[in-house]
Amino acid sequence: MGIKVEFNPDLALRDISEYEQGRRKIEECIPKQLAENKVYDFLKKDQRLYWLHGELPLRETKGGEVLTRPKASVQILEFTHYKSGQELYTKGRYKVVKILDEQDDYFDGYEVKKS
Repeated sequence: MGIKVEFNPDLALRDISEYEQGRRKIEECIPKQLAENKVYDFLKKDQRLYWLHGELPLRETKGGEVLTRPKASVQILEFTHYKSGQELYTKGRYKVVKILDEQDDYFDGYEVKKS
């Protein structure tokens, strides 16, 4: 028996329509209007680990590991794990560093490209 933990190189959240249709909590979704330097809460099911020493991509997930290109570069400020009933969750806060366009080539692997 082991401890199931997932290492996430990005923050993948759902489209806000999932919240508007009552299928997800608002913290599980990308806000309708992202703003640079603003801090947002996030919520993910299961135990997840995120890198705290730099920027990482914010992506929209469709589920089943289907992800969009990065919508923003974010910095995870904090996260914690908790149990609700028999389910494990990871909640935290992230700060939007830069909002990206679909064609932006901002990351080089997992590093921010130097201009």
